[in-house]
Amino acid sequence: MTSDAQPFLYDIGKRTDYVGLGHEEQVEHIKAYVCKPSSVMDKAVIVIHDIYGWQFPDIRYIADLVAAAGYVAICPDFFLGKKPWTSADHWAEFRNWLKDRDPTNVDREADVVLKYLKEQCSAKKIGVVGFSWGGMAVHHLMLKNHELKTGVSLYGIIRDSDDRYNLLNPTFFIFGEKDHTISYDQIILLEKKLKQYCQVEYRIKVYPGQVHGFAELKPEDMKPRDKPYIEEARKDMMNWLKTYV
Repeated sequence: MTSDAQPFLYDIGKRTDYVGLGHEEQVEHIKAYVCKPSSVMDKAVIVIHDIYGWQFPDIRYIADLVAAAGYVAICPDFFLGKKPWTSADHWAEFRNWLKDRDPTNVDREADVVLKYLKEQCSAKKIGVVGFSWGGMAVHHLMLKNHELKTGVSLYGIIRDSDDRYNLLNPTFFIFGEKDHTISYDQIILLEKKLKQYCQVEYRIKVYPGQVHGFAELKPEDMKPRDKPYIEEARKDMMNWLKTYV
């Protein structure tokens, strides 16, 4: 299949269990995983899950890493209780599954989470990171929401919007060199158009040999040859967040 025919799906392989350090909380109509740093901070990061949902162990591991860096980390259920994709589901059903899980239809939920972070967590600066489906949601939000100080989109981009290059705040795009869902030509086009139209800071980085979903792996699930690139991607992500949030 071409990259356009398979926009999000990837093989999660065998994953080890992980018990998160945070807790689940109801935020108005949204369930969310929340992890707070050891000391009181006024900075927060929204972590947007991929197609495997907000309870996927890998995304909770990422949220805990973000919290360990000094941020209130929140991973809301942007599927709003609808079933996430699983490794047992069939690709032929994916298009129908995706219809009511649109990554560009997250504005209302983002506003609810922003309100919670400001009123309940005293957050004054808020950023967002997202993976695959969540990476597309980040790209969308960085085009629409002024309140988010920065965004990091990991292997997820908006492909069919005329104004997809008019970013409102600094944005970092992370890709794997061997991503089967996003071709190198699409990355080159993104860079070309951002250079032409974008008025804020941005960065695009491609990590050698990496496939879709690479940056979410827990240490015990990493292959030795990939570990340096995964660690580099996470370090780059955190450095970007620290610069703007």
